[in-house]
Parts: sequence; structure tokens; C-alpha cells
Amino acid sequence: MSAGRPALGGRRVLVAGAGASGEAAVRALLALGALVTVADRVASARTERLAAAGADVRPGLAAPPAGTALVVTSPGWRPDSPLLRAALAAGIEVIGEVELAWRLQADRAVPAWLCLTGTNGKTTTVRMLESILRAAGHRAVATGNVGLPVIDAVREDPPYQVLAVELSSYQLYWSGTLAPRAAALLNVAEDHLDWHGSMAGYGAAKRRIFHPDAVNVVNADDPAARRLADGLPDVIGFTLGEPGPGQLGVRGGRLVDRAFGPSTVLAAVAEVRPAGPHNVANALAAAALARAYEVPAGAVAEGLRTFVPDRHRNEVVAEVGGVTYVDDSKATNPHAAAASLAGYHRVVWIAGGQLKGAHVDGLLAEHGHRLVGAVLLGTDQATIAGAITRHAPDLPVHRVASTDDGAMIEVVRAAAGLARPGDVVLLAPAAASLDMFASYGARGDAFAAGVRDLPGRGTA
Repeated sequence: MSAGRPALGGRRVLVAGAGASGEAAVRALLALGALVTVADRVASARTERLAAAGADVRPGLAAPPAGTALVVTSPGWRPDSPLLRAALAAGIEVIGEVELAWRLQADRAVPAWLCLTGTNGKTTTVRMLESILRAAGHRAVATGNVGLPVIDAVREDPPYQVLAVELSSYQLYWSGTLAPRAAALLNVAEDHLDWHGSMAGYGAAKRRIFHPDAVNVVNADDPAARRLADGLPDVIGFTLGEPGPGQLGVRGGRLVDRAFGPSTVLAAVAEVRPAGPHNVANALAAAALARAYEVPAGAVAEGLRTFVPDRHRNEVVAEVGGVTYVDDSKATNPHAAAASLAGYHRVVWIAGGQLKGAHVDGLLAEHGHRLVGAVLLGTDQATIAGAITRHAPDLPVHRVASTDDGAMIEVVRAAAGLARPGDVVLLAPAAASLDMFASYGARGDAFAAGVRDLPGRGTA
């Protein structure tokens, strides 16, 4: 059940942040007759559009205006931001765009929410889930952290039947009454510690995905995820091993469901794309959420078979001189990079960027034997170099000092020099990209451009 539609007409609401989710919140609130103030760090074309729509735009605002009844914050704003601290000190409720969407959908046709979170694999899983739901004939859409703001999804007319909702830890932090039909936790590893302050804080935000009345799904192979599900009744598990009762898993090269009725084959492992054990786990999570919505096994198989992965996720760019070049720029933390490395035997690893407080020693201890070389770039490359020295001291390492537009060309050429036929040059940086690139996508595009620039370039 949702919390009930708030009466916001004529009330003053402050929206912190004018990004995609902030803009969606502003437009929804204006449509309800709220008096909307928009705070962003600087003026922009987006804030100009919102001012033209009727919002009171105040760049650099440090405290809520007098009479503010509610603050809706964008995910990028940390809880210790002065504006949000001032709001909480004044006793003003602070929520996120996802929580606002949940509250605003009352008194209208309400789609089912199938929600998921995790350190890694969220977007791939939510896209798989969307494909499965559509294969079953449902009017469904992937929304949330995947791009489409949830508030736009719940205001769609005619309404969606079901939403596949990707939620980040930032979004969950500010969601207090969310109660989805089903919820899944994919995995938990160090990430965003700079935002949450500690691993405990990060885990607490992730745990908010669960609800006592939901069908709660957890990765049975991930101890940290299992601990966060402790105390919940009737948790559904998924595993890459043989599934027990109440689980989904793998048997004889097939995804099998033993949780939602008699043991049922759902799909072939060979049909899961992108390939790799972590994506088989993602497919099992998507299948569990779909089965919680009573999607038949045939639609699960069809949805996975027709799923087209987003770019920069274990994407083969080219083969040059017998060396395969793979773009997994979306591996923005060590846990994701470890999952990527696990899929290959001989790797020249391209890594570096912003680690956000995460550690890489565990990754090197587990997968250092796969590496035949490493090329490091970005702000925290020294930290990665230190871990390599401790765990793979004989590994050839090339460090790129340049941070200009041509840095990735040097990176790719250095990697090519370390690789031999049969090797994989893998961009799985284990770090965020914003020290050098506009996004992880821009980083992946620069990698692909560098590969295209190699002498003797072929095609994938």
C-alpha cells in the first residue's frame, strides 16, 4: 500500500537539485499546485526551463525558505549537505524523488513495483526484468536509477501495469514508506563510502529495499547480502549452484525455479547475455522478481533470449592481432571489476579513476593470477599500484600520468604492447570516471576510439 497522496496544493516545497529526477519532481509538484523552490549549485539551461515553468529558482541556497513544508532531494545531494542539514534541523521532512513518486501515485491506478538494488548489476538486471515482463505481455518499463525518473513513470497515462525499478543506495536512503510488491538485493560490496560515511551506513541504505509484506529476494551466494536479509520472513534465494527448496539456481546448464511452485526450468544459461557468472546471477534475480509477479516460465525464457544489453558492460570492441579488447567501463568499483575479471584467463587489465574509499587488495588477492599486465590511469592509480605490488609483485605495470583527452590512446597502446595473441585487454577500471571523463560511457567510448586507432585493427 502507498502512503496516501499528500495535499501539496498551495504548500511550499523545496526541490534540491535540478538534474533529471529533480526536474521531474518539480514538474509533478507544479502540476499539483505546489509553490516550488528549486535549489541547485549553479544556474543552467535546466534551471532556466524550470523558472519558465513557474518554479522559484535559487542557485546556491543554503537554507530552506520560510514556510517550506517539504524538501525533495536529488540522489546526488549528500545527507551532510548544508541545505539538507538546515532542513532537518528545522524539523522539515526530507524525502527523495522515489519516495515522492510512491506517495503521489495514490488515488489513481497503481502499477506494481518490482524493485532491486545492489552494488553491481542493477541496470543489467532491471533491463532483463523489463524484457521478461514485456515478453509476458505486460505494459512495463524500467525506471529509477536506470534513467527514467520514477515520478514520470507513475504519472504515465495510460498507466503502466508494472514498474521494474532500479534503486541506488542514495535513493533508498531518502525512501521511508516504499512498499514494493517484490524486492531483490543482488550483492553488497564497498562502494559510495564517501557518501554514506561507512560500510554500515551503506548497508543500512541497501536494506531499505526490503519490506515485510513484499516477496523479498536475496543473493544466497553473497554473505553480506544474506546478513542484510536476516529477520525477514520467507526470503527467496538465488544461487549459481544447485537450488534448494525456496530458491532459484542452476542445474545442468539451465536456470531452475524451486521457489514459485514445482521445480521448473526457466531458460538455458547459454542464452544469458552478457555472458559470465555474475550475469547469470543477474538473470536469476530478474527471473525471481518476474515469478513473484506470476510471469510464466516461457516468458522468462523469451525475455532473456531477446534481451539486448546496454553498452559498456563486457562489450567486445574488437579483435586485433589475436587480442580481444573488452569494454566493461561500467565496472566502477572493485566488486564489479572482480566479477569482470573472473570471466577471463589471461588479462591485461586497464584500471584506475576514483575509488571512492573502496579497497582493491581483495580483488588482487583473488584475481591477480589472471593478470599478465596492467595499465593504470586516473586519480587513485597509486592505490591500485600498491595493491599490485603486494599481491602480484612481478606483474608488468604501465602507469599513465596524462589526464588530457589523448590519455586513453596511450592507455590502449600500452595495453596492446603487454598483450599476446589469445589475451584479453579488459577495461574494468574498479573506479569511477569523473576525474577524467564526463561519465563511464565517455570513458568506454574513449577506449573504443583508442582501439580503433591501433595499427592492424579488426572488428569484433
